[in-house]
Amino acid sequence: MTEETPKRERGERRIRSFVRRQGRLTEGQSRALEQYWQDYGLALTDGELDYDAAFGRSAPTILEIGFGNGDSLLAMAQHQPDNNYVGIEVHRPGVGGLINNAQREGVSNIRVYCEDAIEVLKQAIPEQSLAGVQLFFPDPWHKKRHHKRRIVQPQFVEMIASKLKAGGYFHMATDWENYAEHMMEVMSASALFQNQAGAGEYSPRPEYRPETKFERRGLGLGHGVWDLIFIKK
Repeated sequence: MTEETPKRERGERRIRSFVRRQGRLTEGQSRALEQYWQDYGLALTDGELDYDAAFGRSAPTILEIGFGNGDSLLAMAQHQPDNNYVGIEVHRPGVGGLINNAQREGVSNIRVYCEDAIEVLKQAIPEQSLAGVQLFFPDPWHKKRHHKRRIVQPQFVEMIASKLKAGGYFHMATDWENYAEHMMEVMSASALFQNQAGAGEYSPRPEYRPETKFERRGLGLGHGVWDLIFIKK
């Protein structure tokens, strides 16, 4: 089941694109959240994010939505130290695990929200400020009646475009062909983006995107993997 939060001021119900699974924190994850949150954690109550203040430097900033256990985000931050990375994940064990591993590896160019991505985009990410947005292996909501819960929808794409600098990229990846087709349809219909690979074409996996556990799982099940990279006009 998915969460549905009433919008009391309009009497509407917002359908979330995720299921909040709290899970059980390991000792290391719990310790990381307690001891290192001040170094890595961000909160909606802090208001609009000042990247220079948060990272202690000025650098291109990449936002990743739904980083899971954080392994791929950590690898990208390690291999591209000249970038700042902001990760969003609602699963606390994943957030704790990433913080724990980042601290152990001495990685300092990551900051994280344990929040709903839509609320972070609305409340915390400045307009036209990001060099890139990444959405890797989101919940495909594979049943047709649940397709409306997929995060990649026209309104979401408009929001992403508003947060990207001109020339910034929106990179999606999925191991569900139907969702890849849905992403391609939604993105191709947007006048705000241009397909890096050409109209209707999928991109090869770029070197900067590590293979994730979800990708390996999908490949093991015989699924393909589709990358879509669109550039803001």
